[in-house]
Amino acid sequence: MRRTMAGGALLLLALTACSTTIPTDPDDTLDRVTGGILRVGVSPSPPWTDLPDGTGAEPTGTEVELVAEFARTIDAEVQWAAGGEEELIGQLERGKLDLVIGGLTAKSPWADKAALTYRYTETTGPDGAKELHVMAAPMGENAFLVELEGFLLEADL
Repeated sequence: MRRTMAGGALLLLALTACSTTIPTDPDDTLDRVTGGILRVGVSPSPPWTDLPDGTGAEPTGTEVELVAEFARTIDAEVQWAAGGEEELIGQLERGKLDLVIGGLTAKSPWADKAALTYRYTETTGPDGAKELHVMAAPMGENAFLVELEGFLLEADL
């Protein structure tokens, strides 16, 4: 009887594992933004991101173009939100944003508050040191992060 129950429990566990989609998004970010709205925080950091003067002016820059192209691949409309890094990372943590850009590097102080993408390009900083550029996504939203990183890797910058 114990063997039958143990076997049944193992079968149930195996079936449950088979129905799990990996990677997952606990907050369904990828599902929500695909065909919907991608909310992106932008902190000024030319040439990566720039915020032109004037109300309603769209941000510009290398990362802005990258995000716009990524949004097209998932049939999403981008909703831009301008601000400082600390404010934007806070909004990302609270689920108000899906992505933060602004010349962030792998040495970002926000690594404990946001999931940083794999570096998508490498540059030389003003001090001559190597800088690995990244974007910030919500912690734990792995399906979204994998989709974004796949796009960035294919962009081959």
